[in-house]
Amino acid sequence: MPAVQLLLLACLVWDVGARTAQLRKANDQSGRCQYTFSVVSPNESSCPEQSQAMSVIRNLQRDSSTQRLDLEATKARLSSLESLLHQLTLDQAARPQDTQEGLQRELGTLRRERDQLETQTRELETAYNNLLRDKSVLEEEKKRLRQENENLARRLESSSQEVARLRRGQCPQTRDTARAVPPGSREGCGELVWVGEPLTLRTAETITGKYGVWMRDPKPTYPYTQETTWRIDTVGTDVRQVFEYDLISQFMQGYPSKVHILPRPLESTGAVVYSGSLYFQGAESRTVIRYELNTETVKAEKEIPGAGYHGQFPYSWGGYTDIDLAVDEAGLWVIYSTDEAKGAIVLSKLNPDNLELEQTWETNIRKQSVANAFIICGTLYTVSSYSSADATINFAYDTGTGISKTLTIPFKNRYKYSSMIDYNPLEKKLFAWDNLNMVTYDIKLSKI
Repeated sequence: MPAVQLLLLACLVWDVGARTAQLRKANDQSGRCQYTFSVVSPNESSCPEQSQAMSVIRNLQRDSSTQRLDLEATKARLSSLESLLHQLTLDQAARPQDTQEGLQRELGTLRRERDQLETQTRELETAYNNLLRDKSVLEEEKKRLRQENENLARRLESSSQEVARLRRGQCPQTRDTARAVPPGSREGCGELVWVGEPLTLRTAETITGKYGVWMRDPKPTYPYTQETTWRIDTVGTDVRQVFEYDLISQFMQGYPSKVHILPRPLESTGAVVYSGSLYFQGAESRTVIRYELNTETVKAEKEIPGAGYHGQFPYSWGGYTDIDLAVDEAGLWVIYSTDEAKGAIVLSKLNPDNLELEQTWETNIRKQSVANAFIICGTLYTVSSYSSADATINFAYDTGTGISKTLTIPFKNRYKYSSMIDYNPLEKKLFAWDNLNMVTYDIKLSKI
């Protein structure tokens, strides 16, 4: 092979260049021709002793053997490489187009498999996300069903207590007299004689809902209905969001249909909705504001003369509840106090359109000594404690007679932090916010 011959030639040239050699031809003593090959040592100036010469000879033999083995290995590798090159050359010459097309087909197959894997990965990710969403919906539904079960249990407990009272001969007002009546009508009115067990409809998700206010319009106007519900979380220094729910089911599940952003922040839990407008106290002021919900515009503002605000005369639980708005069968009211009244509750009837004060009453009930208040049929009722599980409706003030009296009607603070209690004259129920929970109470009124 050319490569091997070149290698051998290189070795020979190296040997010749590395040593000075002489070849002699002469007859020996017997007359036979004898060739003599002499090489000059490259390192030794004189010949060593016999033993040293033998050692050098053995070293030369060993080096020669090693070089021979290396040469054989090199020859074998060269042979393999030439064989491989020859085979590749033949293959390339025989079918170059087939090889290229085959490689292209293999590449196309690999690309298709990659695309299929990517598609399958995306489908799996989508399916996983769908499963997570379905899991969340199922957990929410499970939570709602659990809540409904608890509510039914409480209603059953309340019914059992009512049956027990009936057996003892204590007959509160029947449901017929508690039917919904138009606001402004005295039909169905009477004195409060009984408050039922709280029924929990919704629990706030975050600490911003520890206390707040929620309501339905007792005199709904288009596009709102008796089911439309509003909710405001009042924890914070810049409270502006009002959550609106078209259906009660949406309210219970926590899916608002709209969120209003008020043009100025409100203060306290004293807001109400009446005849399509939200009435609330502006933050750090004695101003009451009428905000029309459908048009999202402020329709009226009015300062309550001399009213304490921002912690001057709050209810006993605090919360800057100096000014508390209320609705009953007769219309819109405001509950507050003044320096002139020395902290006693003052009650004023408001014109719902322009917020002018139509009539005012001063009671002998100290505002900071009660936890909350509401109005039913023109009578102011107060709650003794916002935290006691066994609180009572402890005072009543009748605006028709100007007379107040003490009461001992049991009232349950189930979650021990009632920050808002209002009366809805259309549903004949109390609405309350008790430590993150939005609850209702059935009530009974005596016959007039």
